Amino acid sequence: MPASTLTRGASTAKIEKLEVAAYTIPTDYPEADGTYAWKATTLVAVHVRAGGRTGFGYSYADTATATLIRDLLASVAVGRDALDVPGAWVALVEAIRNLGRPGVSSMAIAAVDTALWDLKAKLLDLPLCLLLGRVRDEVPIYGSGGFTSYPIERLQEQLGGWARQGIPRVKMKIGTHPEDDVARVRAAREAIGPQTQLYVDANGAYTRTQALAQAERFAELGVVWFEEPVSSDDLAGLHFIRDRAPAGMAIAAGEYGYDQWYFRRMLDAGAVDTLQADATRCAGFTGFLRAATLADAHGIQLSAHCAPMLHLHVCTAIQHLSPIEYFHDHVRIARMLFDGTPEPVGGALRPDLSRPGIGLELKQADAKRYAV
Repeated sequence: MPASTLTRGASTAKIEKLEVAAYTIPTDYPEADGTYAWKATTLVAVHVRAGGRTGFGYSYADTATATLIRDLLASVAVGRDALDVPGAWVALVEAIRNLGRPGVSSMAIAAVDTALWDLKAKLLDLPLCLLLGRVRDEVPIYGSGGFTSYPIERLQEQLGGWARQGIPRVKMKIGTHPEDDVARVRAAREAIGPQTQLYVDANGAYTRTQALAQAERFAELGVVWFEEPVSSDDLAGLHFIRDRAPAGMAIAAGEYGYDQWYFRRMLDAGAVDTLQADATRCAGFTGFLRAATLADAHGIQLSAHCAPMLHLHVCTAIQHLSPIEYFHDHVRIARMLFDGTPEPVGGALRPDLSRPGIGLELKQADAKRYAV
């Protein structure tokens, strides 16, 4: 079909239907970080239809997110022009004004927004990366897991496995038992060898002085990334650690950002070397791209938190990109439940340009057993 004909047809497509479902998938082993523990992950999936095409988007959230989409946001989206994604996004944000922007509301918008971008790209018969305009062909990743609930053997097997696979960066959780963390980091270094970069994530479990003391010890073991050494709400504390951390150790945070004001405050405070954003939390690709613009304006690199398959296409459009998180639990779920899941090559993911949209489809027959 000629592009002009396709565009004319797509421009008249109205959103006809929006469906949402939630699936809770048990982890393959109990998982924990410095401040939380969990045994299952909930995927909230949205399908939106227009012009004979169906867009798919999702968030990792809670069943309450699905309820909000079903009871409120679906009616906001249905009937709108399928190509007018920014307009739909503004309408969705306005609709949750009295509910509050952080938390469930933004995660619900995220699932709808990502489905709308997928739909728009499919209507134009384009991979999303080409619709957005890519500046890179591939997206570097770091293997992420190493949960504090893991015994040393499992920690070493997982991180060492990524290193042997050719992923040159790995991240582990710390902070549940701070007195054990140096020994665990040492065990990780032994498993991955001297060439693989090692990241640690405390999830805000440390105090300021405790984090600074640990940073010195971690530096001796070659740690180059210290994520949330203190609470991400403690911007002064993050700035304190960033100013005093060993040379070559980046301070990262931002995964709990739900709107651009959060990211602006973090950047204005000089709190991080690398800003993290999560499209499943910050209201979808539209919110993620806003965070990227803010980071760029501050001369800071952006990294995507979790959900690597969802972030792949949008991250090809980010110029100053830090490696994104190849999170164990979300990779496992993608392999179980999505068609089109890419595998890393040489420590990077590449979009499949033969598939329109985000390149993923939910295997609904396989997902059905996890429906809630």
